[in-house]
Formats: sequence, structure tokens, C-alpha cells
Amino acid sequence: MQNIELVQVAPDNSDLAQLISQLDGYLFELYPPEEVYLVDFEDPYVNDIYFIVAYLDSRPVGCGAIKKLDEDHVELKRFFVEPEYRNKGIAGKIVQRLEEEAASKGYKGIKLETGDLQTEAVGFYKKNGYGEIERFGEYADCPSSLCFEKRI
Repeated sequence: MQNIELVQVAPDNSDLAQLISQLDGYLFELYPPEEVYLVDFEDPYVNDIYFIVAYLDSRPVGCGAIKKLDEDHVELKRFFVEPEYRNKGIAGKIVQRLEEEAASKGYKGIKLETGDLQTEAVGFYKKNGYGEIERFGEYADCPSSLCFEKRI
């Protein structure tokens, strides 16, 4: 594996925007619009979200973010690795970095939502210690949502 660098970026970072655009395109192929949960980049609170981009030899290949849910939890958001770079350890490095960041801020757990058609993602989360929980928050009434949590 070549050199992977994880960089915290601002919400308006062009590499982040390009990766999130790919993620959104993929999700809209799988689910109806009302079941795709986007980040509102016009919301001033977007600056409270911790975003990172993974660079492989200076090329942006993945991203992820954590957003405060409550005093004890953050939510993993906008987690994506380009298909040709999957199964190379990049996703694990992104999640590990986000878990470390959350723990350093005093959070005790990370929750996330993924879709039932994303079996590769479900397997990844389970392999990385995330256990399935009841749907929470805006996902509570979404039949395709699967939610997970990991204590950190």
C-alpha cells in the first residue's frame, strides 16, 4: 500500500465535495430521495462537523466525518472510499482516526446509519466492532435504515 495521509478539512474543501458527490450519486442509485440523508452544507452548524479526507499518494480517495449527537455520542457521517480503493485498509484508517478524535473529545460512543442494501458496509462495521442498535433520530421511521453503535 502506498502512502495514505488523513487530513482534517473544512466543509468547503473541493476534494471533500468531489468525494461526497460520488457518495451521493451512489446512494441515489440505491434508495429513493427521502431515504438518503445528506449533510446540509449551507447550515452554519456544518462547521461543527469534523471532516477528514484520505489521500493516497496525494490523490483524494476517501472521506468521513463525525457530528455531535448528544453529550456522549457522535454520529459517523459521509463515510466513503472510492470503489477501486476498497479492501486496501483505507476505510479502517479513516474510521480509526474518527474514533480517536471522538474519544479525545470525551465522547463514549459512535453511532451510525447505513442502508440495508449496503451489505459491504454492514460487514465492515460489524468487523470493526459496531453492533446493531434500534434506529435512532431521523432514521427511526426509515425502513431501509440499519443503525449501529460502538463504545469507544
